[in-house]
Amino acid sequence: MIPENAPLNPQQQAAASALITSLSGNQQAWLAGFLSALSASGGASASKPANILVLFGTESGNSEGLADKTAKAIKKKGSKPTLKNMDELKVSDLKKYDSVLTIVSTWGDGEPPETSEDFYNSFMKEEVDLSGIKFSVCALGDTSYDKFCQIGKDMDQRFEKLGAERILDRVDCDLDFEEMYEEWSASALKVLCSSSAASSLALPISEVATEAYGKKNPFPAEVIEHVMLNGVGTAKETIHLELDLNGSGLVYETGDALAVVPTNCERVVSDIIGVTGIDSSAKVTVKGNDETTFEVALAEQLDITALSKSIIKKYNVLANSDTLTALLSDEKKAELKDWVWGRQIVDLLELYPVKDISAQDFVNVLRKLPPRLYSIASSPKAHEGEVHLTVASVRYEAYDRERKGVASTFLADEAKPGEKVNVYVHSNKNFRLPSDSKTPVIMVGPGTGIAPFRAFIEERGEVGNEGGSWLFFGDQKYHFDFLYQLELQDHLKSGALTKLDVAFSRDQPEKVYVQQRMLERAKELYAWLEKGAHFYVCGDADRMANDVHNALIEIVQSVGGKSLEDATAYVDQLKKDKRYQRDVY
Repeated sequence: MIPENAPLNPQQQAAASALITSLSGNQQAWLAGFLSALSASGGASASKPANILVLFGTESGNSEGLADKTAKAIKKKGSKPTLKNMDELKVSDLKKYDSVLTIVSTWGDGEPPETSEDFYNSFMKEEVDLSGIKFSVCALGDTSYDKFCQIGKDMDQRFEKLGAERILDRVDCDLDFEEMYEEWSASALKVLCSSSAASSLALPISEVATEAYGKKNPFPAEVIEHVMLNGVGTAKETIHLELDLNGSGLVYETGDALAVVPTNCERVVSDIIGVTGIDSSAKVTVKGNDETTFEVALAEQLDITALSKSIIKKYNVLANSDTLTALLSDEKKAELKDWVWGRQIVDLLELYPVKDISAQDFVNVLRKLPPRLYSIASSPKAHEGEVHLTVASVRYEAYDRERKGVASTFLADEAKPGEKVNVYVHSNKNFRLPSDSKTPVIMVGPGTGIAPFRAFIEERGEVGNEGGSWLFFGDQKYHFDFLYQLELQDHLKSGALTKLDVAFSRDQPEKVYVQQRMLERAKELYAWLEKGAHFYVCGDADRMANDVHNALIEIVQSVGGKSLEDATAYVDQLKKDKRYQRDVY
């Protein structure tokens, strides 16, 4: 019973008495301890929860996934998270928050993610006082690029210059970013958040952990079909793969990618063992993995082909080569780039051998073998329990040695029907069909860039294509390289595909590409945009995507009667409205 002199009003006294008399002895003891701890901490409302912005800039979805994970962890700690893509706020909005945790990737060689470009450019120029705001940056990148994690580095320095207080040093993560991210996130939350008494003293809940298939536990998908898409006489090798996902629990949407975990070519493994002279059975440990043999580590766990400045720098600690030291200097950037082009790690070992190098020392030079992302070429509505890929094999010769792309030739040579391939789904929320099938879509996908658009067209065939769909496809030769030709013709007949324009660059003396076909259809293409069409591009980032982008601006300028500045602004607005999306590589 509650004493009459308790500082409670009659209604509170009645409620408290009813609650206490309904509890068992153990429950009353727990409640007493809970209230004691709550009082010691100053009460649940003694201090305002930290208002933390989790800001992300993403190209393939990794930064977004980590940002979402961070925001959920902050919420569990009793603080108030706000999750924002960089394209969702202005630089001045940063002042609304107590703290900013930024997770941002670097695209290509030092470029911001496409959706983050406007914010990044403004952030690097605008003068805004961020004093009193705490911050930390988690940068994602790829050490094979010279400007590794450059955007994260730039933003970290800019936060400090604008007066913000760094609470934790920036971390620069390579493709295997999970461990570094976890350490950074835990440390940042320890500084910024403190669990409320209610959450820290809650009764423990027993959970049965189930190991779901995903990045940390890829699914061994069986190969159902393995088909060569190019005709006899082609200079290309493009493979159509169908994989069985039944029993995996993996689900995907059109626009997503499938991550393939490859193994290295046996010949490359044997070449490295031969050049180094290391015993193939020597025991080694790759960070995050159990001890294994040198040969298994080379075959399954390490990137043993991609040569980069980072790899050369770590190797030169062992080689101590004056030539490599000079080549690694800032003055020799262009020469280093030329020297690396076409070479792989085995070339470095041959040219600059290290006598009696140990297996573990060599393993420590290398990075983990990263998974490869392939745009999914199927609609789950059209192929339940399956996932399809369109893969171009990479094979070439350089410096008197045959070279092979790791994942593409693994899939081409090893992924035959009945074999297993380790995979998981990688979500790409920035490459999605409009939710309304009445919205027109324009798709530009030469070569293997057709992959996601095969999925888009199949999806429209299942849900309806009231708005219309238009595909621009290109490759080298009509008779050899018209990927999915019969399927596309069937889709034209069924109405899943409304229009198809093709460009085969080697079928005539002058080369013709998809952007030229766009310009030839300029008036109609602009009319589709004015009707609200969404515009998609998939394929080569270095040349094709830029050429298509410039052609789009030219169309808007000429047909729309706009200045170059206004046409550029029109296309930029398409991006902001999520009506212009790219999946480029």
